[in-house]
Amino acid sequence: MSDTATRRRIRAQASASDPDVMGFVLDTPVQQGASVRFEATDDAPLARALFALDGVVRVEVGGATIWVKKHARADWKTLKTLIAEAIRQVLGQTDAPLGQGTPDDTTPDQGLLGAVEDLLNRQVNPSVAAHGGHISVDKVDGGTVYLRMSGGCQGCAASAATLREGVERMLRAALPQIVAIVDVTDHAAGSNPFYARDDGPSPMLNRPIPDGVIGWEEGQVVLDPDYLAPKLGLTPDTLRAGLHRGDIVGVTETGEGTDSGKTRIILRTPTRAWAAEVDATGAAREIPPPRVIEAASAREKDLSKRVRAHLEGLSGNEVPITYGALARALGLWAPGSVGKVTRALEMTMREDAAADRPFIAARAVSRGRENLPGKGYFDLARALSRGPRAGESEPDFHARELRHLTETRPGQITSRAVSGRSRI
Repeated sequence: MSDTATRRRIRAQASASDPDVMGFVLDTPVQQGASVRFEATDDAPLARALFALDGVVRVEVGGATIWVKKHARADWKTLKTLIAEAIRQVLGQTDAPLGQGTPDDTTPDQGLLGAVEDLLNRQVNPSVAAHGGHISVDKVDGGTVYLRMSGGCQGCAASAATLREGVERMLRAALPQIVAIVDVTDHAAGSNPFYARDDGPSPMLNRPIPDGVIGWEEGQVVLDPDYLAPKLGLTPDTLRAGLHRGDIVGVTETGEGTDSGKTRIILRTPTRAWAAEVDATGAAREIPPPRVIEAASAREKDLSKRVRAHLEGLSGNEVPITYGALARALGLWAPGSVGKVTRALEMTMREDAAADRPFIAARAVSRGRENLPGKGYFDLARALSRGPRAGESEPDFHARELRHLTETRPGQITSRAVSGRSRI
């Protein structure tokens, strides 16, 4: 096997709808122009290697993603590593892992389906996963692409704008053969996992959390991954990597009314969830993750307007401003405030992309990143087809956005890990 194959990067991505399905995402297409569904009897090198593993029952390839369905009795903890090793070995041995040519029954719609899946998995879902969301392609019929939103995107007040302003634009630019894009999501039945209704006090379990597991740094929650990882069925390293990529989502909610003084912390993987409640004294207990949830409230839209107004009013020597300082300037001091401000900034980015304006969010940066916004800023910019140009670095792209803000109207524009611990 070549050194290149040994070092090949493969990112595992669980299915949002089927715990027995997992995608293995490469940096480049598996075989240029090929999209195929394999049966156990197929003789292509990749099919032989994967179906030789006990527990693999289906394999589909589209672009840079290899989707594998396992038998219900099989365990991903063991099988995931074996699949990744088999993929690396095949890619190191042949330039035609899917066989010579694509199957005779591959149609233009099937090819387009694979290309759309590939773009969604590589450029869109890593960003929307930060909100607990997922966008998949149901089918392609006569060049019409049918998309479905789930998780935090289903029923979210900003989902229509997300589809129209970001995803649709990106797909059409990359795949001009698309005839139409149809959203088939039942948003009326949807839910956003991060805006829970007040159904009374959280049901408490007699399961106290040891001191030192939960902490706060600059308004953000810090959790001990050695304690938390087993709760989610992960290793500490896998937990850290998932938080960094956005595959694992963490959120805090501040109690109001009878729950004033309490903070709820929720983590969600594609298949599991964990939650804790911290009272006013700092004592923490595990609680059942929220089950009853609703769409984002008008308060989030309100906050995005306040964020925009504050950023527009900053003088030149006040730019950039850190997320924490921005939260404090808006009177937000409670734990989780930085997360709320970050979500509001992302809402302004969608609005600015739709209006073809420079991102006002460029004026807010993450502390400790050399006056640059957080990774989510650049990921969302790319998803909105407004990211760095070919050959342009992220710092250069950020500087260009800041210049455009000043040139548009000087002074006024109209319109997260630490050593041994993981930041949520």
